[in-house]
Amino acid sequence: MDLFSLKGRTALVTGATRGIGHAMTIALAEAGADIVLIQRDVNNYATKEQIENLGRKATIYTADLASKESVKKVVANVLKDGHDIGILLNCAGIQRRHPSHVFPNEDWDEVLQVNLTTVFTLCRDVGAYMLTRTPNGSGQRGSIINVASLVSFQGGLTVPAYAAAKGGVAQLTKALSNEWASKGINVNAIAPGYVATDMNTALIQDKERASSILARIPAGRWGTPDDFKGSVVYLASRASAYVSGEVHTVDGGWMGR
Repeated sequence: MDLFSLKGRTALVTGATRGIGHAMTIALAEAGADIVLIQRDVNNYATKEQIENLGRKATIYTADLASKESVKKVVANVLKDGHDIGILLNCAGIQRRHPSHVFPNEDWDEVLQVNLTTVFTLCRDVGAYMLTRTPNGSGQRGSIINVASLVSFQGGLTVPAYAAAKGGVAQLTKALSNEWASKGINVNAIAPGYVATDMNTALIQDKERASSILARIPAGRWGTPDDFKGSVVYLASRASAYVSGEVHTVDGGWMGR
């Protein structure tokens, strides 16, 4: 089980206050990691307190992931305070749904900024730091885990900005892996299937669409946030030392159908 231990490591995480991001963050802490939380709501301490109740350290830094200027500053502030970031988990994301022929420019820009440009900026800045770290016994300097989507492979309906962004996340993951895997930084992504979270409320409330989705999932159920805990620990740990450039689907068998 030492292969999966994250003791002595620190993870920087976005999107940890709810849903899949929350579950994955708690999984990292349960495996032994201290957590640096990047969140917009400085008054939300629920995730921080849950991490600390596990005996791990948790620190909150505030940033608006829809703001290029805010995102550009955050990693420098984290590193200035002495945090040795060995894991990056990019989980924050937003969704906007409109028919493509009337999709507003402002929604397109916001979705691309939060779901793709911010992911690149954090990968770039944390990756630059990881390149300076001393490799561990497996030759690893760090692990980067992005959150992709089924629409990294498929187009979806009424979500052109989200599909474009998540397709970009998948390709960005591979591009960074091509440069950094030989230098000890593993870059992978997790692609969630249909999960019962706030982001999918519109789908869940559309009874006809929800029923058709469920009928196509071989596992016979929608996913839950806890379904992602094992995958994120695996990709953050020495157990995946020879895994890089992968987009790992956690979808109840959807993509295999």
